[in-house]
Amino acid sequence: MFERVRRKHFEKKEERKNSSRHRSASLFDNSAAILSERNKIDSALYVENDVKRGLRNANGTGVVVGLTHIGEVMGYEVDDKGNKIPSEGRLFYRGYNIEDLVRSVREEDRFGFEETTFLLLMGSLPSKKELDEFTTFIGNHRDLPSGFARDMILTAPSNNIMNKLARSVLALYCYDDNPDDTSVENVLRQSMRLIGYFPAIISYAYQAKSSFYDNKSLHLHPPIAELSTSENILRMLRPMGEFTDLEAKLLDVSMILHAEHGGGNNSSFTTHLISSTGTDTYSAIAAAVGSLKGPRHGGANIAVINMMKDIKKHVPDIGKTSALDDYLIKILKGEAHDRSGLVYGVGHAIYTKSDPRAQILKSMAKKLAEKKDLLDDFLLCDYIERRVPELFAELHGKEVLMPANVDLYSGFVYSALDIPLDVATPLFATARLSGWCAHRIEELVAGGKLMRPAYNSVQEHMEYVPIGDRKSSLL
Repeated sequence: MFERVRRKHFEKKEERKNSSRHRSASLFDNSAAILSERNKIDSALYVENDVKRGLRNANGTGVVVGLTHIGEVMGYEVDDKGNKIPSEGRLFYRGYNIEDLVRSVREEDRFGFEETTFLLLMGSLPSKKELDEFTTFIGNHRDLPSGFARDMILTAPSNNIMNKLARSVLALYCYDDNPDDTSVENVLRQSMRLIGYFPAIISYAYQAKSSFYDNKSLHLHPPIAELSTSENILRMLRPMGEFTDLEAKLLDVSMILHAEHGGGNNSSFTTHLISSTGTDTYSAIAAAVGSLKGPRHGGANIAVINMMKDIKKHVPDIGKTSALDDYLIKILKGEAHDRSGLVYGVGHAIYTKSDPRAQILKSMAKKLAEKKDLLDDFLLCDYIERRVPELFAELHGKEVLMPANVDLYSGFVYSALDIPLDVATPLFATARLSGWCAHRIEELVAGGKLMRPAYNSVQEHMEYVPIGDRKSSLL
């Protein structure tokens, strides 16, 4: 029955789309070129008006727009003249070094994402009793509300899991008896429920997409309350629900490393921005999902996976470093792969000498590579990390600090874990939800003002022309 309903929905959608294209073809024939011209703004005007494009200062640092307790990203020092001084990267969650948090989890051989989520939300490390109560609450909210999967996910699948995730978050508003209450107590309740729901949403959305668009079998496994977030994700994504302890714990560490990255990243800033209006939790989190969906923000791990596939296609024997160098140079020149001139997974906007997340993930990724006979793929990542900065310097005649960023090794990890490409960014969202919810609560408590930045108008004033005297400007 579901298959029949979905097919009918898809056919009607295509029929409306084709009809709309036919009716509006003449109107939009030239509009793209005209609109591109009318919306251009001379770059010199940004300098003249002292506008910091992309909320970036001239030295590349971010414009400070707020204060936070939640996350701190340290990638450089700034001297008294405003110059950036490179330094080893450090990342702190609520004042705790991420390296210490992950080290504890690994030494004790346990799952740590739920503990990290508690820390970000509550502001302190939990006691054993507190963590047990916290994980029990989240575990009891792994199952989606009755009928939700059928009505909101399976009946109308999306070809993009992030799109379905945002829609599902908004739909959960209708299943909440008190959705608009922005008290800390209520928002914490909503946040913890969303954290519980996300693994099932992304897994079912992927299964629906695979069945409807890719003609694959539909495998729906119910979540298990006693399992960790990473265990549930692997179980629900895989046809037979199988996974190893090593796989689940590596995914767990990856999620810890992606859970938070300061208030200035685009999606966390979006959470602050939307929350400052006083709107509901579901609207704020859906907006953050929309932000992360953008390829300039959350899609970098997918870009790494696609780049690696392209490199192996054009350099079948990656042990031949001369051939590998030649192809990497072509990528840097914009002559190969996506012709962007970018080697994805190398370089970062904040980290200068090192990205601590990449270093942590790399050490664990090697174990997985050895276990799964993927050492050549791992060594390719390692070679790119070491060699690309040297090739860039040779090509451009100047040395630039280009450390490996977390996407280089998270891309490898997702491939090694057989994480479907469609799920890479939704998985990022599932991890970052912990940080988003913490930032939302912080904004509601400490923000106090509607965010309203200013834009200077550079449009000249026009004289109104009556409709009978106007000439067509698009046709």
